[in-house]
Amino acid sequence: MTSADSLRTRTPAVICRDVRKSFKGRSTTTVAVDNVSLEIPSGGFYGVVGPNGAGKTTLLRAITGLTRPDEGSIDVSGVAVWPNPDSIRALMGVLPDDLRLFERLSGRELLAYVGTLRGIDTNELQRRVDELLDLLGFGANANELVADYSTGMRKKIGLAAALIHTPRILFLDEPFESVDPVSVRVLQDVLRAYQRAGGTVVLSSHVMDTVELLCQNVAIMHSGRILRSGPIGEVCGNDRLEDVFIEAVGGRSEATALGWFDRTEQLV
Repeated sequence: MTSADSLRTRTPAVICRDVRKSFKGRSTTTVAVDNVSLEIPSGGFYGVVGPNGAGKTTLLRAITGLTRPDEGSIDVSGVAVWPNPDSIRALMGVLPDDLRLFERLSGRELLAYVGTLRGIDTNELQRRVDELLDLLGFGANANELVADYSTGMRKKIGLAAALIHTPRILFLDEPFESVDPVSVRVLQDVLRAYQRAGGTVVLSSHVMDTVELLCQNVAIMHSGRILRSGPIGEVCGNDRLEDVFIEAVGGRSEATALGWFDRTEQLV
């Protein structure tokens, strides 16, 4: 049996069946996730892409037990998430887009605190903290307050906190947004190492080139629905992911100049 065959026979990392979530406003109801069914295989990178407001964050929050869906079922590694999301907490690491950290702790203290909450043995925790800080290139910054960290450093310490308990699956919401190229490369290298060790990475992103580079599978989401999904080679064919995405969501492929951009008359 080949490694590809082995992956196909493993329990899927995530199975969503007819998942629906809406939010009620004063006068309207917004359907954020509209009867989504999705299967994410184990042991690779899976990208969820979509425009702003597509429902990506709501879907990930439902999968990770942070937002209860109105309808449908979600399994993570064969375990039902709802109605008992605590049953899957140890299986996953989460890096949300709206990352909130303990600002008055140093990076080292933050990882030690998270590891203690996860019940990791003290000596083992110290080893993991040291290795993660070294791997992510913190150096002396490890002892600085999180409040003083740049966006890239906050993303890196958040990823370290998500990895410290060796989860089976990582869920990352816009992990590379507002991050400098050097930090992006470090994050990608760490995620590849995690995936090679058997982990599954599920990420949402607006950066199509990054998704195309990292992910073996992809889902295109728009207006709460999955428009296309599957192996990235099948979804894209010979086209770039960005072009397939724009076609699927009905966006413009060419910019239309505004009339008042034309300065010809002003030059006459």
